[in-house]
Amino acid sequence: MSIRARKVGNVTISKAAAYDTILRPIITEKATMANENGQVTFAVPVTATKPEIKAAVEMLFDVEVKAVNTILLKGKTKMWKGRPGRRSDMKKAMVTLVEGHTIDLMGV
Repeated sequence: MSIRARKVGNVTISKAAAYDTILRPIITEKATMANENGQVTFAVPVTATKPEIKAAVEMLFDVEVKAVNTILLKGKTKMWKGRPGRRSDMKKAMVTLVEGHTIDLMGV
């Protein structure tokens, strides 16, 4: 793969930006069950948009994306050293792949 930016759909994204967009896969019981239906879940930056996420997944994993659904999780307030503190907000992206395409998360 080249280092130059690549245009996927309406979004031009470089390989470095793609690695910054996909932070890590989310492997939970619910995400594993959704993976059987062709849906993969990733943690992404709070500022990431759906077209950016789609372009990053298509570039990094060489698959075709059907849809991207996102959810913004607000950080909880927790006690830290006797004082209230706040956890960071988090954004999850549920990426639905076209039939026939798969991503092996256990091999990543």
